[in-house]
Amino acid sequence: MSTSPLKFSSLDQPLFGGLLKGDLVEYLDFVADRFVPVLAGRQLSVWRILRGQDPFMQKNVPKYTPDHVRTVEVWAEASHRKIRYAVCDDKQTLMWFANQRAVEYHVPLYLGDHFGDDHHQTHMVLDVDPPEGAGFDVVVSSALLIREALAAAGLEGLVKTSGAKGVHVFVPLEEHSPDDVAAATRAVAARAEKLDPDLATTAYIRAERGGKVFLDSTRAWGATVVAAYSPRLREGLPISFPVPWESLRDVTPADFTVRSRFEGDPWRELMPGAQRLPADLIAEGHMIPVARVVAMHEGKRRKREREGQG
Repeated sequence: MSTSPLKFSSLDQPLFGGLLKGDLVEYLDFVADRFVPVLAGRQLSVWRILRGQDPFMQKNVPKYTPDHVRTVEVWAEASHRKIRYAVCDDKQTLMWFANQRAVEYHVPLYLGDHFGDDHHQTHMVLDVDPPEGAGFDVVVSSALLIREALAAAGLEGLVKTSGAKGVHVFVPLEEHSPDDVAAATRAVAARAEKLDPDLATTAYIRAERGGKVFLDSTRAWGATVVAAYSPRLREGLPISFPVPWESLRDVTPADFTVRSRFEGDPWRELMPGAQRLPADLIAEGHMIPVARVVAMHEGKRRKREREGQG
C-alpha cells in the first residue's frame, strides 16, 4: 500500500466564492483530527469543483484513486450499477480529497459497508430549512421548537449550522430498526410543528408550506447529510459547525468559514450520549404517512388532473 507524501498542486488557483484552493487545503489540514472521526466508517460522497467547471457530486471514486484510500462497493438500485465509495478513515485520505478540490463532504447516518434492517442508524436527524428570503432568526426559533419537542419526549439533541441557510438537529441513538427511527423522526417534527404552526410546517411539497420554515423529517434510512466541519459551496466557503443551544441566537451560518480557527472539538464535546427512543414516539410516527410517498402520489394525482384537462 502506497504511503508516499502527498504533493499538493495549484494552491494559488481560485476555488470558489472568492477563496483559493490553498484556503481549502489549509482548513482541512487544521481540522483533520476532528473531521476524520466524523467521516470515518461511512461511505463518502463529495462535491468537487474542477478548474473552469461547474461543481459536481462524486460518489463513485475515479480510477486513479490511490491504493491507500479504502473503498467499498455498493449496489445502487436507482442506477442499477455498483458504486465504489471512498471511506475516509485517516488524514491521508482527507488530504488527498482536498488536493482533488473536494469541498463538501456528505455521509450516511449509519456505519458500515451496506445498509439494511440489521444496521444501526447512529443519529436521528431533523433538517430545518427556511423559506426563500427568510432570516436566520426563524430558523433558530424553529430549531428551538424541535428542542422543546425532544425534551418533552425525554430526548436531547445537538444543533449545527448546515453551512447554508438552515440547521441540523442530531440525536445520537441506541440501536433501533431503521423503520422505527424514521417513524420517530416524523413524530418529533409533527410535535414541533404543533407547538407553533404559524412558524413551522412539515409539508413536504414546497407549494403547500405557505412561507413557513420546513421541518424536514426525511433524513432516514439511506439518506445522507453534510458532515459536521464540512465546508459548503457557498460564498466565502462557510462550514457546517456545531453550536451550543444557548448560543444559537447569537450566530449566523456565515460566522463559520474555512478561514475560521477554533479550539477543541465541539461536535464531540457537545454531543449527548446515545439515547433510547420512547415507544409512544415511535408508535405515533408509524401513524404518520411517509412524506416522500405522499408527495409522489400527490404528484401523480396532479398529473392525471392536468392530462384530463388537456
